[in-house]
Amino acid sequence: MLKRLYHSAHGLLSPESWRIRIIFWAGAVIVGLIASFFAQAADYSNALFQRLIAISPYLPLVVTPALIMLAAWLTKRIFPGAEGSGIPQCIAALDIREESVRAKLLSWRIAFGKIVLTLLGLLSGASIGREGPTVHIGAAVLFSLGRLGRFPFHYMDRGMILAGGAAGIAAAFNTPLAGILFAIEEMSRSFEERTSGTLITAVILAGITSIALLGNYTYLGIVPANVSVSTGLLPVLVCGIAGGLLGGLFSTLLLRGQKLIKPLYRRRTLLVAGTCGLIIAVIGLISGGATYGSGYEAARALVQDTHGVNDSFPYLKLLATAVSYWSGIPGGIFAPSLATGAGLGAHLAQLFPHTDLAAVVLLGTVAYFAGVVQTPITAFVIVMEMTHNNDLLIPLMATAFIAYGASRLVCPRPIYQALAEDFLNAAPKPTAEAPPTEQRPNVP
Repeated sequence: MLKRLYHSAHGLLSPESWRIRIIFWAGAVIVGLIASFFAQAADYSNALFQRLIAISPYLPLVVTPALIMLAAWLTKRIFPGAEGSGIPQCIAALDIREESVRAKLLSWRIAFGKIVLTLLGLLSGASIGREGPTVHIGAAVLFSLGRLGRFPFHYMDRGMILAGGAAGIAAAFNTPLAGILFAIEEMSRSFEERTSGTLITAVILAGITSIALLGNYTYLGIVPANVSVSTGLLPVLVCGIAGGLLGGLFSTLLLRGQKLIKPLYRRRTLLVAGTCGLIIAVIGLISGGATYGSGYEAARALVQDTHGVNDSFPYLKLLATAVSYWSGIPGGIFAPSLATGAGLGAHLAQLFPHTDLAAVVLLGTVAYFAGVVQTPITAFVIVMEMTHNNDLLIPLMATAFIAYGASRLVCPRPIYQALAEDFLNAAPKPTAEAPPTEQRPNVP
């Protein structure tokens, strides 16, 4: 007992422990600051593109391909490793043991490139979001600070990456619980007691910083929707199956398309990027401009029942998001997936005229999102937190798990895990079975 008290007191008073704590706390605050700036800059980029459409709906036929080609060229030449969502890079880094190899995926350069190029992608009208990139940025910031501060191995092994990713989700959506769950359910696929405190502390500090700058907002607004047992059972079942199958179809389409396009992309980067940009512009023209950008405004309007969309919107948005990913530019699929799911829910709501429209929209949102990422717990918690709705907890939970099962029938392997394999395969293999060079003595 006395020995345990001695070690606790030593850890509390140790200068080395306090040095680590201060660097880590500062890093979590930095993640919150960056996430807040990134959110505001992303909104500004979206607004600039909307001004472009207001001048002429045909301008994107030229501007979108040109800016996407520029973003793809910069990604390949200056910021390799910054492409796509960024979550696959974080997952791959968790399985890579060599610190120097991890640093190629999680660095200050990558974080900076992720911000600049995602904003350029949003300015082009690509169907991408900032939330996945914020996860990548958060992981890169905390991992880089850990290297700079020469943190002990038990921090650097997984803790800093998981904590940074969780902090990124929490700050991007203002959903702290979902940030923790996403890190456990998707990024690590396990719960580790030694990293749980680190992860939760990062989420709290990054979340507080984001709230201090942006206010205690709800991502999709407060939605007081509910369904009764008698009217809600069928919508839960239909939305769960339809959203799960469509989400699985999107994942399969994205993965197979990526596999087919990647060899050509290496040789003809600008050709592929320009073609993808032109397709995105054509889809946007067909949809009346609804498919451009992250889709946040469309999702919020559908959930709040302030603006409707055409029945074709979710399917065109799905296609625009896949093509945007194939272009090779940085950008996430979180926000576009929420918009696609909301559109699907609005479409399916026509089958249930006696059920609250907002409730069916939320069921479609959680179903499609769970079908894409195949993390049902994160899906229903994130939708619940971003709408401040506890009344739909059980229906959202049931819908998410039904969608998860349906999605697995179409896409057996989770999309982020499958995309992470490309980075794992490209990473240099260890030359010896020696313990990692970054291992250092444990610090309380």
